[in-house]
Amino acid sequence: MAQDNSLEPFLYFISPLEEAGLRYMITGSVASMFYGEVRMTNDVDLVLFLPPGKITELEGLFPLKDFYCPPREVIQIECGRPVDGHFNLIHHDTGFKADVYLSGSSPLMMWGLGRAQSVDYQDCKLSIAPPEYVIVQKLDYYRAGGSEKHVRDIRAMIRIGWDSVDESILEEKIGELGLQKIWTEVRIEESL
Repeated sequence: MAQDNSLEPFLYFISPLEEAGLRYMITGSVASMFYGEVRMTNDVDLVLFLPPGKITELEGLFPLKDFYCPPREVIQIECGRPVDGHFNLIHHDTGFKADVYLSGSSPLMMWGLGRAQSVDYQDCKLSIAPPEYVIVQKLDYYRAGGSEKHVRDIRAMIRIGWDSVDESILEEKIGELGLQKIWTEVRIEESL
Protein backbone atom coordinates (compact mmCIF):
# COMPACT_ATOMS: atom_id res chain seq x y z
CA MET A 1 0.00 0.00 0.00
CA ALA A 2 1.23 3.46 -0.77
CA GLN A 3 2.26 5.49 2.26
CA ASP A 4 -0.56 7.95 2.85
CA ASN A 5 -0.71 10.43 5.71
CA SER A 6 -4.51 10.17 5.85
CA LEU A 7 -4.07 6.81 7.58
CA GLU A 8 -1.93 8.15 10.42
CA PRO A 9 -4.85 8.83 12.81
CA PHE A 10 -5.64 5.12 12.85
CA LEU A 11 -2.27 4.42 14.39
CA TYR A 12 -3.65 5.94 17.62
CA PHE A 13 -5.77 2.78 17.94
CA ILE A 14 -3.46 0.24 16.36
CA SER A 15 -0.19 1.07 18.11
CA PRO A 16 -1.52 0.33 21.63
CA LEU A 17 -3.00 -2.99 20.49
CA GLU A 18 0.30 -3.98 18.90
CA GLU A 19 2.32 -2.97 21.97
CA ALA A 20 0.00 -4.98 24.24
CA GLY A 21 0.18 -8.02 21.96
CA LEU A 22 -3.62 -8.22 21.63
CA ARG A 23 -4.87 -10.21 18.66
CA TYR A 24 -6.66 -7.95 16.17
CA MET A 25 -6.98 -7.23 12.48
CA ILE A 26 -7.81 -4.13 10.49
CA THR A 27 -10.76 -4.64 8.17
CA GLY A 28 -13.33 -2.46 6.42
CA SER A 29 -12.34 0.51 4.30
CA VAL A 30 -8.81 0.82 5.69
CA ALA A 31 -8.10 -2.82 4.78
CA SER A 32 -9.68 -2.40 1.36
CA MET A 33 -7.32 0.54 0.78
CA PHE A 34 -4.40 -1.78 1.50
CA TYR A 35 -5.53 -4.06 -1.35
CA GLY A 36 -7.21 -1.43 -3.54
CA GLU A 37 -7.20 2.34 -3.71
CA VAL A 38 -7.09 5.09 -1.09
CA ARG A 39 -10.32 6.92 -0.31
CA MET A 40 -11.59 9.12 2.50
CA THR A 41 -12.84 7.50 5.69
CA ASN A 42 -13.34 8.77 9.22
CA ASP A 43 -13.01 5.51 11.10
CA VAL A 44 -11.18 2.23 11.21
CA ASP A 45 -12.87 -1.14 11.63
CA LEU A 46 -11.05 -3.59 13.89
CA VAL A 47 -11.81 -7.19 14.73
CA LEU A 48 -10.48 -7.92 18.21
CA PHE A 49 -10.07 -11.14 20.12
CA LEU A 50 -10.63 -9.95 23.70
CA PRO A 51 -10.75 -12.54 26.46
CA PRO A 52 -12.66 -11.25 29.52
CA GLY A 53 -9.44 -11.17 31.56
CA LYS A 54 -7.99 -8.55 29.18
CA ILE A 55 -10.74 -5.93 29.55
CA THR A 56 -8.87 -4.02 32.28
CA GLU A 57 -5.75 -4.04 30.13
CA LEU A 58 -7.75 -2.62 27.22
CA GLU A 59 -8.97 0.25 29.41
CA GLY A 60 -5.36 1.07 30.26
CA LEU A 61 -4.41 1.19 26.57
CA PHE A 62 -7.03 3.85 25.85
CA PRO A 63 -6.96 6.28 28.81
CA LEU A 64 -10.01 8.49 29.22
CA LYS A 65 -7.96 11.68 29.04
CA ASP A 66 -7.11 10.80 25.39
CA PHE A 67 -9.96 8.52 24.28
CA TYR A 68 -13.59 7.80 24.70
CA CYS A 69 -13.63 4.18 25.86
CA PRO A 70 -16.89 2.65 27.04
CA PRO A 71 -17.23 1.68 30.69
CA ARG A 72 -15.88 -1.72 31.71
CA GLU A 73 -19.41 -3.03 32.26
CA VAL A 74 -20.37 -2.25 28.65
CA ILE A 75 -17.27 -3.99 27.31
CA GLN A 76 -18.01 -7.00 29.53
CA ILE A 77 -21.55 -7.22 28.16
CA GLU A 78 -20.26 -6.98 24.59
CA CYS A 79 -17.57 -9.62 25.28
CA GLY A 80 -20.29 -11.91 26.61
CA ARG A 81 -22.10 -11.97 23.27
CA PRO A 82 -21.22 -15.09 21.26
CA VAL A 83 -21.45 -13.01 18.06
CA ASP A 84 -21.93 -9.35 17.15
CA GLY A 85 -20.19 -7.87 20.21
CA HIS A 86 -19.21 -4.30 19.34
CA PHE A 87 -18.06 -1.02 20.85
CA ASN A 88 -16.41 2.23 19.74
CA LEU A 89 -13.23 4.04 20.71
CA ILE A 90 -12.81 7.74 19.84
CA HIS A 91 -9.58 9.71 19.90
CA HIS A 92 -10.45 13.08 21.50
CA ASP A 93 -7.90 15.27 19.69
CA THR A 94 -8.67 14.07 16.17
CA GLY A 95 -12.26 12.82 16.48
CA PHE A 96 -11.30 9.64 14.65
CA LYS A 97 -13.19 6.54 15.65
CA ALA A 98 -12.45 2.83 15.84
CA ASP A 99 -15.38 0.46 15.43
CA VAL A 100 -14.27 -2.57 17.43
CA TYR A 101 -15.98 -5.85 16.55
CA LEU A 102 -15.34 -8.64 19.01
CA SER A 103 -14.59 -11.98 17.41
CA GLY A 104 -16.57 -13.97 19.98
CA SER A 105 -17.31 -17.36 18.49
CA SER A 106 -17.72 -16.14 14.90
CA PRO A 107 -16.08 -18.73 12.65
CA LEU A 108 -15.50 -16.13 9.92
CA MET A 109 -13.82 -13.65 12.27
CA MET A 110 -11.67 -16.35 13.85
CA TRP A 111 -10.71 -17.58 10.37
CA GLY A 112 -9.76 -14.02 9.39
CA LEU A 113 -7.71 -13.48 12.54
CA GLY A 114 -5.84 -16.69 11.83
CA ARG A 115 -4.92 -15.52 8.32
CA ALA A 116 -4.28 -11.82 9.04
CA GLN A 117 -1.11 -10.39 7.52
CA SER A 118 1.47 -8.51 9.54
CA VAL A 119 2.85 -5.54 7.60
CA ASP A 120 5.16 -2.64 8.41
CA TYR A 121 3.69 0.84 8.11
CA GLN A 122 5.33 4.07 9.32
CA ASP A 123 7.45 2.38 12.01
CA CYS A 124 4.47 0.37 13.24
CA LYS A 125 3.31 -3.19 12.68
CA LEU A 126 -0.24 -3.59 11.38
CA SER A 127 -2.35 -6.72 11.28
CA ILE A 128 -4.47 -6.57 8.11
CA ALA A 129 -7.41 -8.87 7.41
CA PRO A 130 -6.89 -11.22 4.47
CA PRO A 131 -8.34 -9.89 1.20
CA GLU A 132 -10.90 -12.71 1.02
CA TYR A 133 -12.28 -11.67 4.43
CA VAL A 134 -12.47 -8.01 3.38
CA ILE A 135 -14.37 -8.85 0.19
CA VAL A 136 -16.79 -11.20 1.97
CA GLN A 137 -17.50 -8.67 4.74
CA LYS A 138 -18.06 -5.87 2.25
CA LEU A 139 -20.43 -8.08 0.24
CA ASP A 140 -22.33 -8.88 3.43
CA TYR A 141 -22.51 -5.19 4.45
CA TYR A 142 -23.72 -4.33 0.95
CA ARG A 143 -26.43 -6.99 1.21
CA ALA A 144 -27.51 -5.62 4.61
CA GLY A 145 -27.46 -1.91 3.84
CA GLY A 146 -27.09 -1.34 0.10
CA SER A 147 -24.24 1.19 0.41
CA GLU A 148 -22.41 1.47 -2.91
CA LYS A 149 -19.15 2.33 -1.14
CA HIS A 150 -18.71 -1.37 -0.39
CA VAL A 151 -19.10 -2.27 -4.07
CA ARG A 152 -16.63 0.47 -5.08
CA ASP A 153 -14.10 -0.83 -2.55
CA ILE A 154 -14.49 -4.41 -3.80
CA ARG A 155 -14.13 -3.35 -7.43
CA ALA A 156 -10.97 -1.39 -6.60
CA MET A 157 -9.59 -4.50 -4.88
CA ILE A 158 -10.40 -6.54 -8.00
CA ARG A 159 -8.68 -4.03 -10.31
CA ILE A 160 -5.60 -3.40 -8.16
CA GLY A 161 -5.06 -6.26 -5.73
CA TRP A 162 -6.66 -9.31 -7.32
CA ASP A 163 -3.32 -11.19 -7.41
CA SER A 164 -3.38 -11.31 -3.59
CA VAL A 165 -6.76 -13.11 -3.51
CA ASP A 166 -7.07 -16.89 -3.20
CA GLU A 167 -10.10 -17.42 -5.43
CA SER A 168 -10.96 -20.89 -4.10
CA ILE A 169 -11.03 -19.66 -0.50
CA LEU A 170 -13.03 -16.59 -1.53
CA GLU A 171 -15.63 -18.72 -3.33
CA GLU A 172 -15.85 -21.03 -0.30
CA LYS A 173 -16.49 -18.13 2.11
CA ILE A 174 -18.98 -16.51 -0.28
CA GLY A 175 -20.85 -19.82 -0.42
CA GLU A 176 -20.89 -20.19 3.35
CA LEU A 177 -22.63 -16.82 3.70
CA GLY A 178 -24.95 -17.18 0.70
CA LEU A 179 -23.45 -14.20 -1.12
CA GLN A 180 -23.12 -15.78 -4.60
CA LYS A 181 -25.76 -13.59 -6.30
CA ILE A 182 -24.28 -10.32 -5.05
CA TRP A 183 -20.76 -11.51 -5.88
CA THR A 184 -21.85 -12.33 -9.45
CA GLU A 185 -23.30 -8.82 -9.83
CA VAL A 186 -20.08 -7.20 -8.60
CA ARG A 187 -17.89 -9.37 -10.82
CA ILE A 188 -19.89 -8.71 -14.01
CA GLU A 189 -18.82 -5.08 -13.87
CA GLU A 190 -15.16 -6.02 -13.46
CA SER A 191 -15.17 -8.85 -16.06
CA LEU A 192 -13.72 -11.55 -13.82
